[in-house]
Amino acid sequence: MDKSIHPSRKAEINIQLSEFEVPPIQDILLVGKKAPIGPEAVRQMIDALSPEQYEIILIDHIFFEAVVLKKSITKLIPKEKLLSIILDEGERIASENTLLRAQVNITIQVTRGVDL
Repeated sequence: MDKSIHPSRKAEINIQLSEFEVPPIQDILLVGKKAPIGPEAVRQMIDALSPEQYEIILIDHIFFEAVVLKKSITKLIPKEKLLSIILDEGERIASENTLLRAQVNITIQVTRGVDL
């Protein structure tokens, strides 16, 4: 049988495994307006698993109704600036049905001069 008529077929599978995180939020969670879980359910989850570590911010946005933000991040960057960036990037890939988890890495650079 001629292989050019019946080409072989292959599938490649890549799997990444990682530990389940508690809570399964990381740094930021964008909650879509029609997501399977809403802000109140998220609040109950984080209050049970990580009390006092996250802030839930209700927003008026085309896709999202809330942002869950790890409080420690706001010590590195003002909340308003971070929200502007994360919403801008999130809306590029999300919809109203989305629960979008984000990990944020912030590096602060400081240069100081000293008198000699």
